[in-house]
Parts: sequence; structure tokens; C-alpha cells
Amino acid sequence: MISSSLNDLLSEIQDLDPVDDREANSIATILETTPDLEDPFDEHSNPTHLTASAFMISTGGVLLHRHRTLGIWVQPGGHVDLGERAPDAAVREAHEETGLTAVHPPGGPMLLHVDVHPGPRGHTHFDLRYVLLAPAVAPSPPAEESQDVLWLPFVDAPAKAEPALGPALRRLEGVWRRNETEWRAIVEEMTEHARSPR
Repeated sequence: MISSSLNDLLSEIQDLDPVDDREANSIATILETTPDLEDPFDEHSNPTHLTASAFMISTGGVLLHRHRTLGIWVQPGGHVDLGERAPDAAVREAHEETGLTAVHPPGGPMLLHVDVHPGPRGHTHFDLRYVLLAPAVAPSPPAEESQDVLWLPFVDAPAKAEPALGPALRRLEGVWRRNETEWRAIVEEMTEHARSPR
């Protein structure tokens, strides 16, 4: 028996309009496999598990970093901690990997994209990719994280990113454009606050 919160998440995934065949296949795999996992978020209970990542956006575009081990440019993300919700994990991972404090859009967590891909140690990651708003300031990743972190204009991001991210990044730009008036005011206030002397 799966929890109501997991049911809600699976319904949200089912409602996604896939950007390409890869995402369509990922949606089908997640919906078929996840209900049978003992603990879908626990990386230790099963080599297949849900992860969370963040498409951080601001007036400057989207933030990507070069993955420390894979060497590819992707969005921040990682495993979901015990008792943590996936949207909260996306916020935490974004902060841990970039030093920036990001927030969900005003309407609440926005699941933009999902992807099934290999993880380390023979694991399979079912990645849940959320939209987060962030201040347009320079990233300050801690020493143990990748130091290659960049704000990229939306138009340039797909060429820099790992190729499979391209369709999702183009959708992300459309989401920003549709919400730009409201979201720009939010990120400008976040930016001003982040630049103010403490």
C-alpha cells in the first residue's frame, strides 16, 4: 500500500506533458515501477529510487553546474533525506551545491520534468525536477562542491547543458516567460536582500 503523498506525486507525474520521447518513457517507467518499491526515496533500500533536483531561475536565466564526477553541465540535485519531501530536497540540494537560497514559485512546488537515468554504484535515479526562483547573484558553492557554477541566459543553456536536458530547458524558458512579470518582482526582491549588508 502506498501513502497518499506518494499517490499525489504519482498523479502529478502522470499529468506531465512530456517534452520528448525520453521523458514520456521516463514517466511510464516511474509510474509502473515506483508503487512496487519498498521505500521509493531511500537510496539504501533499493538501487532504484526517486531523487530531486532544481531548475534554478532568475532574471539572469538558469543556473547550471559541472557535475563533479561526470563532468557534464546539469542542474543541482541529489538524494532525498529520510522524512524529507522531494520539493524540500530540491531546495536543500540547490543551497548545498550553489550557496544560494532558492524558493518555490508562489503557487507552490512546480514539477517541470522527470528523467530516469543511471546513478553511481549501479543505481537508477528517477529524478524529479522542480522550478525554483533564486536571487541573481554570483553562486558561492562550498569547497567540497563543484566550483564550476554559472548563470546562463535561457537561449544559451541548452548548448552548454548535457544534451538530454535541452528540451526541458527550452520548456523552462517558456514557463519563465509566461510568469515573468510576477516572478521577476520576486527574484529582484530576493536579489536586493542577498546583496544587502548583513
